[in-house]
Amino acid sequence: MINDLLQRPLKDLRISVTDRCNFRCVYCMPKEIFGPDYPFLSKQELLNFQEIARLAQIFAALGVTKIRLTGGEPLLRPNLPLLLDKLTSIEGIQDVALTTNGVLLPKYAADLKAAGLRRVSVSLDSLSDERFGYINGRGIGVEPVLKGIEAAARAGLKVKINMVVQKGVNDQDIVPMAKYFKDAGHTIRFIEYMDVGNSNGWNLDKVVTKQEIIDRIGRHVMPLEAVPGQYFGEVASRYRYKGTEQEVGIISAVSDAFCGTCTRARISANGSLYTCLFATEGTDLRGLLRSGMPDDVLAGRIAHIWNNRDNQYSAKRGRDTNEAGGKQKIEMFYIGG
Repeated sequence: MINDLLQRPLKDLRISVTDRCNFRCVYCMPKEIFGPDYPFLSKQELLNFQEIARLAQIFAALGVTKIRLTGGEPLLRPNLPLLLDKLTSIEGIQDVALTTNGVLLPKYAADLKAAGLRRVSVSLDSLSDERFGYINGRGIGVEPVLKGIEAAARAGLKVKINMVVQKGVNDQDIVPMAKYFKDAGHTIRFIEYMDVGNSNGWNLDKVVTKQEIIDRIGRHVMPLEAVPGQYFGEVASRYRYKGTEQEVGIISAVSDAFCGTCTRARISANGSLYTCLFATEGTDLRGLLRSGMPDDVLAGRIAHIWNNRDNQYSAKRGRDTNEAGGKQKIEMFYIGG
């Protein structure tokens, strides 16, 4: 196990398998910028499955135990179960999960489960067809995502729902979403609107804080009580409805930053290593892989990067909101959430 300058171990690896997506969500890939002519990565620029598996094996040797596949929309990557089969067989990897918009889950959920996938996080920002269609930028209604959630559950996958909350856009859906997924028996995680990348028009006034979310659910659904964290580096603050085991999570990177326990590294779709979701630059691992660098040398290079990591963007932004401005950050669809 290796630690960074703040004594945070490297435990989680998020791998983006594609920069393409069938949605154009306003907080990630707004259609005004990412239109039909946008130059997405070519097949040759993407890491192939052998390269991804090789990196995952190196990271596992350095202490990583959990992998999450992201995008873009990862289910757009052909033959994804073949990659999952490789990743779940790596010694030391205890858990592999996937983040998706859910639309393609009816087609792939059973194969993903058979390949070793355990969990999916499905993005859904409203139960209103009108609001959700606006947010996803494609006019796609809620039903295809709900069918994807059902398909994942039928296949035996554990399902969590991710809702990015924006004041004045979909904050009126906090309570309906909480009620719906409480009754459905799925954990929902409310995510504070974050200033990831440079294209989503973020400002602090659009943020609905963790405490506001807790208060609304407590008033209109059922009071919540805190649940102790399960492990160091857990992203979401966990709560449950009092008197039940049904949980709600809140990811509060703006109002209650968790940088001090961040154990996550990210590999972009084109093979660059980033040590923070809000990073301004990464390290080209694809070039090192294709140069013929031996695994032990590459492992040493990665360990050096992590040993010298001191990222704490959200904590600094919390003390000084000017921290959010003026920096060209990597876009979310390159490195996932």
